[in-house]
Parts: sequence; structure tokens; C-alpha cells
Amino acid sequence: MAEMNLAGRIALVTGASRGIGRGIAIGLAEAGADVAVNYTRGAEAAAETVAAIEALGRKAKAYQASVTDEAACTAMVAAVEADFGPMSILINNAGIASRGLSVADTSPEEVDKLFAVHAAGPHRLSRLALPQLRTHARSDIIVISSIATYVNSPNGAPYTMAKAAGEALALTLAKEELKNGVRVNIVAPALTVSDMGEKLSRAITGNADIHHLDTKMPFGRVAVPADVAAAVVWFVSDANSYCSGQKLNIDGAGHATFR
Repeated sequence: MAEMNLAGRIALVTGASRGIGRGIAIGLAEAGADVAVNYTRGAEAAAETVAAIEALGRKAKAYQASVTDEAACTAMVAAVEADFGPMSILINNAGIASRGLSVADTSPEEVDKLFAVHAAGPHRLSRLALPQLRTHARSDIIVISSIATYVNSPNGAPYTMAKAAGEALALTLAKEELKNGVRVNIVAPALTVSDMGEKLSRAITGNADIHHLDTKMPFGRVAVPADVAAAVVWFVSDANSYCSGQKLNIDGAGHATFR
């Protein structure tokens, strides 16, 4: 059986300074990849992610760019190639939480903001990265989504809508890029211990302590970033030889949600 060995692979992970993004970046490095760490704010946190990767003996560098900024993303993708060589893994992870309001009380500006990050952002980064990805016999794009697109909880329409659009992008790309050796898959976590998870917990339940939900989750705990990273590493490794255009829910057991 093929191993999950990413030696020689170069990955760009968006939103990698903390939370799920940091977990994925470190997981890729543990499997042997060199990692470009993207962040929007929090240079110190991004530096900590870089240090953790370098401690594993892998190359890493931080790049500041909002996924909503065309010029910044163009410059970042070019810089990654100059610093590392052409990437063969792109993880579209950057995300923001919605405010937890009903459709009736949600502003158009919030909807636009969520779509800009979760849908237009992955579209932008994928488009910009494809020239590099296509230079390899095997490349991978992962879109980090959410089980929100299955659960469709109330008071979360902007987030759910934007994540669903990101999934549509991934499924379309999987068909378009198959001929170019680029696999495209979706990893959809349930609520996960992270800054984003705490914001979602506060918005939906009114309690920012995410661990108050542990007893309501399968296996008695909220998911952690390493759970998501393990799925991502499998998807982009040679252990996955035949899956593209697929979605894997990281939800413990059966689309876990909280009430």
C-alpha cells in the first residue's frame, strides 16, 4: 500500500497562522512537505506556525495576503514559486465566521464578505496556482468546507451559503483539472477547537467555551485540528490514488451538530 509520504512536495495553506490551518500546515510538514504559511493578520502567530514546521526539519515561510485581494494573492503565489519552486498542493482553508443572525436580520454586506472569503477566495487562489500545479504529474487542491452545508442550521445562512459555493467550485475544478493531473477534494469539519470554532459557538449557542459542547459530540469531544489534518494528508498523498471530486465529513459519526 502507498504511504502518506509528502517528501519533495510544496504546499500553500491559506489561513495557516492558527486553528485548523495551522493544524493542516503542521500535518503536511510531518508527512514531509515544505509549507508556505499564508495569513491575513497575526504575524506573530504565523511565525509560530513557521517555527513549528521548521522544528520538524521542513522548510517554511510566512506570507501575508488576504484571499480577497487579487494583487496580494498574485504576488504571494509568485513569491512561493520563487522561494520554494512550483507548489503541488494548495489548501484553501482561510475562513471567517458569520455573526449568527437570521436571514431577516443579516446585512447584504455580511453576505458579500463571507462569499468573498469562502468562495471567491478559493476561486482566486486556485486560478492563480494552477499554472504551478499543472507542472507536476500529481497535484492536489483541497477546499476546507464545513458540515454546515449538510446541517443548514438557522442563523448561519451567509456562512453556509458561502461554504456551499466553495464546494461547488471544488467539484467543478475536479472535472476540469483531471486531465492535468490535479485532484480536487473537499474536507468538511464539524465544529473544531479553534478561534473560528469559538466564534461559531458563541454566535450559535451564546457560549464561547467550545468545550461545553464536548458531551454532545460523538466520541465525547469536539474535533481538533489534527483530526482535519489527517484527512487532508491522506487526500493529497499517494495513499489516495483514485479519489477526486469527493467530500469527506470530519464529524465523528453522522453529521454531528449542536443544539
